[in-house]
Amino acid sequence: MNRHPFKPNNQNFTVFNRTNMKRMLMIFSLMALLCQTGCHSEKEETEEGTKFLVTSPIRKDTAITREYVCQIRAIQHIELRALERGYLQGIFVDEGQLVPKGKVMFQIMPLLYKAEMEKAKAEADFAEIEYKNTKRLTDSNVVSVNELAMAKAKFEKAKAQLSLAEVHLGFTTIAAPFTGIMDRFHVRQGSLVDEGDLLSTLSDNSEMWVYFNVPEAEYLDYKAHAKNDSLMKVKLLMANHKYFDYPGYVKAIEADFNNETGNIAFRATFQNPKGLLRHGETGNIEATIPLKQALLIPQKATFEILDKKYVYIIDKNNVVKSRKITVAAEMQDIYAVGSGLAENEKILLEGIRNVRENDTIHYTFQNLNNVIDHLKIHAE
Repeated sequence: MNRHPFKPNNQNFTVFNRTNMKRMLMIFSLMALLCQTGCHSEKEETEEGTKFLVTSPIRKDTAITREYVCQIRAIQHIELRALERGYLQGIFVDEGQLVPKGKVMFQIMPLLYKAEMEKAKAEADFAEIEYKNTKRLTDSNVVSVNELAMAKAKFEKAKAQLSLAEVHLGFTTIAAPFTGIMDRFHVRQGSLVDEGDLLSTLSDNSEMWVYFNVPEAEYLDYKAHAKNDSLMKVKLLMANHKYFDYPGYVKAIEADFNNETGNIAFRATFQNPKGLLRHGETGNIEATIPLKQALLIPQKATFEILDKKYVYIIDKNNVVKSRKITVAAEMQDIYAVGSGLAENEKILLEGIRNVRENDTIHYTFQNLNNVIDHLKIHAE
């Protein structure tokens, strides 16, 4: 009788499979338990081993630097225009030249005006002789007093016409009213100029007026802290990113605010002995504003949510809580807090991204004075 060489018992095979499956499940369960226990233990060790750096705000007298775009103007900057019509006969200066006060710069052909003056002088001399003769006759009772009065009036009129002719002749010579720098010529020698034509401009750069616009809130802060006998001292950062050698002082504030911008113009005066600054330059004014007993925190202790600034407060149970604050002033690496914080509260300084709301942490406290020493801000 032919038989299959191997025929397994179905009952024994089923028992073998069940036994192996139970053993595998037990092994997998044990491995999962060991892994969970190990990970949990490692997490607890990490949390217990991590310490965050915490500090508290401090109050200090300090200062902030505010920057404003400015326009630089010469203390005197005038247009030189022709006062009479005629040919430009002479130009006695050059563009860019420093012209001393009283120096003749332009000469309009004076022949016509000189002839008119000579004519007026002759008429005045004739009227004077006539007046003197009439006076002698009046003294001798030959002519009436009325004739003497008419002769005198004619003489006075002739003198006035002579003075007017002299003025017109003087207008043909244009001299520097003050020491200044000559600008570009708008006409050339030999040109026919009319009365009022622009010839050039002249700038007195010995002192410079620098105008900058200040927002209303900063203007009010300045007026609140300014003393009656003190002037606001400012620095000028020029277009080449270098500071001007001499300080400026705010000596004038315009009367009205600009309704469109909400700003008011300040005018600072700078001495310019080397003539480096020129009319029309631009730059930036830097003004140092003192802050008395400002509440200071490092900028890196803050974070933003929807353009609002927050810090993490550490409560008495070492629990992390977020708190919204307002910034009164911003300095390099430092904020002056307007509201939202008290001086004795603890704030998270480092590790902001590693904590979440209501986390319990371990921390090391560091005084903010020591923190500031490692920052760029110099508080006083």
